[in-house]
Amino acid sequence: MRLLSSPLTARRAAAVISLFTLSLTLIAATAAFVLDRDDFPNLGISIWWALQTVTTVGYGDFVPANTEGRVIGALVMLGGISFIAVVTASIAAALVEAARRRAGSEPEQHPLAPQLQEIAVRLERLEAAVGTAPPQPGQGKDER
Repeated sequence: MRLLSSPLTARRAAAVISLFTLSLTLIAATAAFVLDRDDFPNLGISIWWALQTVTTVGYGDFVPANTEGRVIGALVMLGGISFIAVVTASIAAALVEAARRRAGSEPEQHPLAPQLQEIAVRLERLEAAVGTAPPQPGQGKDER
């Protein structure tokens, strides 16, 4: 598959996930139609049911009553929830990556890095001149 042969980007990942979810929905609709004709008498109804189930809307106008239909429904629900979670995580990751690029990935690239380094050096000189060492983690003023 050409989509998977290229380096994975957020856009490609979204395309793969979307194609997987669409395939799952259509396969589930077909399976529901074939295995549960009592509840899904035609393919249109089973597709409608699969779409509302995968999107987690679940209007309830078509509900499987037998075990096969409920198993298919459970798989479609898990696929829909997974799809929403992965898309949300992908969007969040893209936003974090964009913010990281804007801020600069290395501390040395930050515009205040030279000033912060200078302050740290001056603080070390002051501590050496006064003869105090920085407090150890977990120690308060009274414990030195």
